[in-house]
Amino acid sequence: MKELPAPNSSTDLMSPITIPGDYVFSLNHKDQIRYYKIHVPKSYTGDKLVPLLFVFHGGGGDMDIQSNEEYYHQISKSEEIGHVVVFPNGYSVYQSGKLATWNAGNCCGEAKKNNSDDIGFVKAILVHIKQSLKIDPKKIFSTGMSNGAMMSYQLACSMTDQFSAITAVAGTDNTVACRPTKPISIFHIHAKNDDKVLFYGGAGSSFTDRTLITDFVSVPKTISKWVEFNGCNPKPNIVLQTDEVKCEEYSECKDGVKVKLCITEDGGHSWPGGKKPSLLLGGRPPTKALIANDVMWDFFNLNKQFR
Repeated sequence: MKELPAPNSSTDLMSPITIPGDYVFSLNHKDQIRYYKIHVPKSYTGDKLVPLLFVFHGGGGDMDIQSNEEYYHQISKSEEIGHVVVFPNGYSVYQSGKLATWNAGNCCGEAKKNNSDDIGFVKAILVHIKQSLKIDPKKIFSTGMSNGAMMSYQLACSMTDQFSAITAVAGTDNTVACRPTKPISIFHIHAKNDDKVLFYGGAGSSFTDRTLITDFVSVPKTISKWVEFNGCNPKPNIVLQTDEVKCEEYSECKDGVKVKLCITEDGGHSWPGGKKPSLLLGGRPPTKALIANDVMWDFFNLNKQFR
């Protein structure tokens, strides 16, 4: 990660953002300096409301890794779609913000150990962005990789008044208390051979420090939970099936929301269509049978309640 600015010195939190580009902000939240990066696409003029996507990095990552175009292609997707994207940096014991994690209920790392108020941090970021940019309140979404996906489930449980949908990649719902105030659309992407967050529950053997993780909830249990909460028809429709990937969609849910699950046969613990960062080398390479960014935005854009 690059050297980060002192609190509130790089860019004024009180000033509107009028010029497209990349911005790094810091704020003091619960006596800790927290960081986040915002990318504003070239198409942004401030004349109309635009969607907003939160992208949460995985455990041990940071905002620079998650915003790296070589790995996750979030910047190019922002330019293609025209949405603003924000990359929050998780809780870290280091001033640099490196090796960060998210407090996603039963996981993970130092964020969980220290009961980091990451929901409060997200709320603070959202207040700033709404004051600084023209954001469509009906099109605020969240996604994340691994521990970042778990953080997205935290938001689905705790901030349904602000978020319209989430997409979770390679991370299940490990929340402790989940009290959504309304139905919310859920899209989950997971490899059958994920070697860290195991598809049928549990943690892979590659985790050396078992005290920093949990016995991860399974993908089927995660999906069942949200199908039930959203009042969907429990029998899904198969919307895509090949030798490499199967996607199921649950419809007839309350308020027109949807629950969707895409299972890839290969790819391990990774972002489909992306590239594993050097810190995560090993295991299976990401599958190309599915491009996570493409199917995620198809899911967001096809839901009627976002129009």
